[in-house]
Amino acid sequence: MTTVDMAASPTRPSALAGYEDWPAYAAKHRFAAELTAGPPEARQLADTLGVPAVIPDIEYTVLAESEHDGVITSHLQWQLGFGPATSAWFVRPARATGPQPGLLALHCHGGIKAYGAERLVRFEHNPEDNDGGISAAVASGFSSLALPPLDVRAKLYGGRALATWLARHGFAVLAHDAFMWGSRRFELDPLPWRTANADNGRKALWREAGVELSVAEHYDAAAASHEETVAKAATLIGTTVAGTVAHDDLAALGVLASLPGVDRDRLGCLGFSGGGGRAMVLGALSPLIRSYVVTCMMTTFESLLPSYLDAHSWLLHSPGLAGLGDWPDLAIRSTTEKVLVQYALDDPLFPERGMRDAHQHLVEGMPARYTGSFWQEPHVFTRAMQDEAAAFLTSALQPRPTTATHAPDPARTAS
Repeated sequence: MTTVDMAASPTRPSALAGYEDWPAYAAKHRFAAELTAGPPEARQLADTLGVPAVIPDIEYTVLAESEHDGVITSHLQWQLGFGPATSAWFVRPARATGPQPGLLALHCHGGIKAYGAERLVRFEHNPEDNDGGISAAVASGFSSLALPPLDVRAKLYGGRALATWLARHGFAVLAHDAFMWGSRRFELDPLPWRTANADNGRKALWREAGVELSVAEHYDAAAASHEETVAKAATLIGTTVAGTVAHDDLAALGVLASLPGVDRDRLGCLGFSGGGGRAMVLGALSPLIRSYVVTCMMTTFESLLPSYLDAHSWLLHSPGLAGLGDWPDLAIRSTTEKVLVQYALDDPLFPERGMRDAHQHLVEGMPARYTGSFWQEPHVFTRAMQDEAAAFLTSALQPRPTTATHAPDPARTAS
């Protein structure tokens, strides 16, 4: 990654490189059209977040496909109305008979934007990946970017490739790169001036400490500062970071519902950390979601003040969102049938008081639909927590009972 000598370069580089078409699209497609006929709570949330309309009937391309370890993994790509094309991975059981329940596996924020959904998928061609993945092609300007999905997976997901593991348990799983991540990341070469200022300061500290970062780590550090710029742009064009991420998630949900072998009447999602917040928003926006799991992403807004504000990204701090209620109210206002929230009591990103208050709020607000579980863990999605999540979704996404139609009994038919 290169930086810009601002004194020698009078022309400001684009602060939205790769997304110069985003403002025009957001202005023209102000509301998610598929939500206009939905519940008023969904329309109100879409309006507050400024969720752009999603292109209907998105066409996807299968770039590659392989079968290994009892699953079929397909690398998909589709083009949305703005920004670079989306990469996604569709993983389903290789020996499935009949339609399977469909899941969106929503990747976490993690402070890692150089790659996205790859952290959730196992790839056959990586011999070092016993339960993990390897990066795909990278955006223009970063062709040498070496991405380490195994590191974040070992640290946060118990070493499991979550999407692949869920497919082995009978789900058809789609994991896609969200707005700002992986294939949908911004081009940061050259860096916008404000981002370059922050990046130059960090580089000076790293040099003094003798720290050498990879190209991917440099990108992630710059992207952390650049998220503030993205949030500013979103405000100017009438959307939000969370609203634009929700746009990408709604698009992926539509793709999932159209994929072969997916039972569109049994759709759910799950996510850890920022992915859990995305699951809540998606569940509140789309009646297609029957059930979802939120892991390590539940608290009250009040509990974040004043000490926990800087622990979270713009996915949580959306302008106007608090006007609709508290954070757990996103779950209450949805039509989702069953919701599991997993709390980690040793999580340094949330105070225990906020988690317990949110739990009580959900118990009172949606008692028949809500399940909460508490774990003595830090900010992680352990294998035991994943086991619980999979069992919950298996139960929640059972086929709906059908009403049998019987022919009239001739003996009881009046003459």
